Amino acid sequence: MSASLKAFNSSKSQVSEFILLGFPGIHSWQHWLSLPFTLLYLSAIGTNVLILIIICQDPSLKQPMYLFLGILSVVDMGLATTIMPKILAIFWFDAKVISLPECFAQIYAIHCFVGMESGIFLCMAFDRYVAICYPLRYSSIITNSLILKATLFMVLRNGLCVIPVPVLAAQRNYCSRNEIDHCLCSNLGVTSLACDDRRPNSICQLILAWVGMGSDLGLIILSYTLILRSVLRLNSAEAVSKALNTCSSHLILILFFYTVVVVISVTHLAETKATLIPVLLNVMHNIIPPSLNPIVYALRTRELRRGFQKVFCRSLQEK
Repeated sequence: MSASLKAFNSSKSQVSEFILLGFPGIHSWQHWLSLPFTLLYLSAIGTNVLILIIICQDPSLKQPMYLFLGILSVVDMGLATTIMPKILAIFWFDAKVISLPECFAQIYAIHCFVGMESGIFLCMAFDRYVAICYPLRYSSIITNSLILKATLFMVLRNGLCVIPVPVLAAQRNYCSRNEIDHCLCSNLGVTSLACDDRRPNSICQLILAWVGMGSDLGLIILSYTLILRSVLRLNSAEAVSKALNTCSSHLILILFFYTVVVVISVTHLAETKATLIPVLLNVMHNIIPPSLNPIVYALRTRELRRGFQKVFCRSLQEK
């Protein structure tokens, strides 16, 4: 894909690179944000690696719910790494320049990983739906083969469907301005610099958001509606509490993830130029979920806490 992007660049644009200015309105002191962002990035990588180690080493966690959580951890690390090294380079070394192919590749990676995260959330919602509504058939429905197929489908769906976003961005004619009031290459932020019509890019992103993430969210809502209906039919208060507890951590993460997506979309449509809040939300949406997901699951899932204790005690014994 990078070769085609380079071809588009040479034929369509007079601009050979973009300059990422960072957060609008706070350029003079934005480098102070490097400390919290570094801590968030280290937390995202460290906690997700720890989750993967615990799942791999504890045989009791070789269950579909935790396998999906492991896949989510890999996606989270990819999402955080897509943006954070460049943002920290801007803060620490004033490395604001980014080539057009690199910028379009970042657009592709961001859309791909965000879409995969949405898809994994859907898989996890379906897993909880089968576990609660059809517990006796759970092991025959949610198999390792199904998990592999679902994961491959999500990777291929998002890997292929988001290709038009950077390709359309690369086809725009960037003839004059090359300064982006942002610290990452967002599709609408980049195409706002184009000298020609950017409506195809906006329409493409809107369609992909509604068809991809919109359908995921709709199916997630349907899954939890059916779960809630099934749970309310239970006569045991203890069973109701246990069923809701298994879903609570997942619901917390879903609410945060999709709420921020909606807010970012609305602010992008409402604003004619880049302002601090939507830019900050855009960045936080790519770093907070990778940091938050493993912490929420670790705090609210007894099996993960036990797995951590086992791995930790085993490492101490080996020393």
